Formats: sequence, C-alpha cells, structure tokens
Amino acid sequence: MRDKILVVDDEKDIVSMLKDYFEFNGYDVMTALNGSEAIKKAEKEPDLILLDINMPDIDGLEVCSRIRDFVACPILFLSARIEDTDKIKGFGIGADDYIVKPFSLDELGARVAAHLRRERRQRETTKVRFDDKLTIDYTDRSLYYDGQLISLAKKEFDIVELLSQHIGQVFSKERIYELVWDYDSDGDSSVVAEHIRRIRSKFSTANLKPYIETVWGVGYKWVR
Repeated sequence: MRDKILVVDDEKDIVSMLKDYFEFNGYDVMTALNGSEAIKKAEKEPDLILLDINMPDIDGLEVCSRIRDFVACPILFLSARIEDTDKIKGFGIGADDYIVKPFSLDELGARVAAHLRRERRQRETTKVRFDDKLTIDYTDRSLYYDGQLISLAKKEFDIVELLSQHIGQVFSKERIYELVWDYDSDGDSSVVAEHIRRIRSKFSTANLKPYIETVWGVGYKWVR
C-alpha cells in the first residue's frame, strides 16, 4: 500500500516539483495551493503533510493548529524562517519537523521516509506498566497515570517513548533530536529543552513524579 502525502504551498512550481518527485519515488500525492484547501484535503487522511508556512490566506502555522485536533500524521513545515523562536512555535503547535528553504530534494525525501518508517514502528509496540499508577501504551501512543489520560503532543510522546524504553540510559539533547526527529543532523538543543520543559510541566500538573531526570552537562534519562 502506497503512502499518501499532502503537499501544501502557494507556489505552483514548488508544488509541481514535489508532486513529480514523490510520485516518481512511489508515493500517492495530494496537493493544495492555500491554507483553506489544505484544511479540506487534510480530512482525506494523508500519511504525511508537507506544509509551507508563508501563505496569503491562512498561513501554515494556523493550518497546523486547526488540523492537529483530527490529524495524527507527521507534519513537516517548509519555510525560509530559521530563527529558534519560529521553530519552537512551530513544534509547539504540533509540527514534527522543520525543513528550511532552499532544500535538497533528496534530503527532503530522506526525512519524509524516516518519519513514515517511525510511524510504522510505533504501531508495532506494546503497552507497558511502569509502576502501580503509570502505564504507557506505545501502540495507542497514550500515557495514563492512576487511570487518567495525560495528554501529550506528538513529539512530547516521542521523547517519552525514547527515554522510557531505555531506562537509566543518558541521552544528550543532540542525540534526542537525531533519534526523535529521525534524521541525522547537528541537532537543536533549544527545541529539545522546550519539549522536555512541557513534558515536565504536564507531569507536575498531574502529580506524576519526575521520571525524566537531568544529568547536568550530559543530557536526560528516564528513572523509575
């Protein structure tokens, strides 16, 4: 079964180029030239969305925010913006990766393939009970504490999944970025730190103990 990608950009040449590239590489491709069209196409359950940020009617950030309630697939932003604040804002509303324009088609293709592989792996994992109150269901991608669901954004759960499946192992911010975003890169410690901060805040609000421990100067680890 072929993976289905939704390509969203207001530049017709870019949409055409990406459509041709991904169809040549065995994907089914839907396209949208503006934010309104993207929201409608997202209802057709793509396996991954490539989403431009700078669009005239509804920008990509707003599109992502609107569709995250009903779309669980990876969303990869395409943008010329490179500031950390822009990245953190994008990840904070549900994006899974950030591709800076201009980009290499082969690099983009590698990132898309990596995200789709990760999605398939996640569906093959199981439910684990960590103590009397904490249970993580890796298949349903949900975390329960004392029977109550703790809502985590996609990348927040990905970090919890990585750390909790390697109890006691220390991961640097760069290594977390590489593994969670599933692409070999130099990493972005500010993005990882922001996600860890949000996870800890949600754990604290739900009265969970601090399962994620900071190893100063090294990184983070999961503790029982």
